[in-house]
Amino acid sequence: MVRAVPLDLTASRRLVVKVGSALLVENGAPRADWLATLAHDLAALRSGGTEIIVVSSGAIALGAAKLGMAKGGRGSLADAQAAASVGQVELARLWAENLGRHDVTAAQMLVTLGDLEDRRRYLNASATLQRLIEAGAVPVVNENDSVATEEIRFGDNDRLAARVAQAAGADAVILLSDVDGLYDRDPREDGAVRLERVEGVTPEIIAMADTSSTSGLGSGGMLAKLQAARIAERAGISLVIANGTHLSPLTRYRDTGIGTVFVPQADASARKAWLAGRLAPAGVLTVDDGCAEALAKGASLLAAGLAEIEGEFARGDLVAIFGPKGERLGQGLVEYSAAECRAILGLREDQQEAKLGYAPRAAVIHRDHMVQA
Repeated sequence: MVRAVPLDLTASRRLVVKVGSALLVENGAPRADWLATLAHDLAALRSGGTEIIVVSSGAIALGAAKLGMAKGGRGSLADAQAAASVGQVELARLWAENLGRHDVTAAQMLVTLGDLEDRRRYLNASATLQRLIEAGAVPVVNENDSVATEEIRFGDNDRLAARVAQAAGADAVILLSDVDGLYDRDPREDGAVRLERVEGVTPEIIAMADTSSTSGLGSGGMLAKLQAARIAERAGISLVIANGTHLSPLTRYRDTGIGTVFVPQADASARKAWLAGRLAPAGVLTVDDGCAEALAKGASLLAAGLAEIEGEFARGDLVAIFGPKGERLGQGLVEYSAAECRAILGLREDQQEAKLGYAPRAAVIHRDHMVQA
């Protein structure tokens, strides 16, 4: 196998570094020596001209230890929210102290899924990140687990890191994990091969993922990392999965190149990238074979091709699009409510006005408001 060239972190104009709970916390206590070396790595990159954003897990684990909660604070949603409330204070202190030793100001930024799903709030978050960086601070971002619920949360900081990279206009993300990268099978199996470079997160790549989180502290696993890579690649952002368990993990990656690089597959417009990265569709449209073929060629989704409607949604909501065999085709902003979609399901344009009571729109989902899977 030809050795792939690792991503040059020093060449990144703006870099997002994601730190998992298992790296930051051990037996309820911060890994102080490890965090000190990571802060040194970050400061060195920053002094070389790379703008840094950190996406840091660890609040629930730290808070659970202080409160004496079982199961690392993940025994229930209420436990997780309470633990996060306490742990966020400790997490912010840790980053402020460690970056402060290098005369770098840390800024805490807590976000929810809704902050990056709603277009206006997404732009607000983007503006805040930009201003913090301009002011010389390093934003330390975490999901606001003290208020997030199971229905409205990222649930892992891997996908959050990719979405933050979009919002911040970053050109690279590195996910520090407890493995050396993506393997073609469980890395504990004999003969497992690490992929050094991935050109597109295909269904075959997804099939290699292990959804488990071996530490018991995190919530992502490899599947979440691949979903993050898919978000990043569609926005023209490079993403790396690398082993962060060692001291000075960014220096180690620079020196060894051990990891998996996911290569950008597109340089989407800001709106299309935002659409591709959204994670919470309000409903599902299933289309027939003919419509699926037309969508693959870049057409808009028309009512005549609708086969089934699921969920309750309003005009302007995000909906997922599936083909007749259950394959995900993409997602987009729908022009009709769920009730209206059901009324015109399978109808040609000249048949729709009688059902709607008004002249039909050009499409159920216009191609300009749609991204393919």
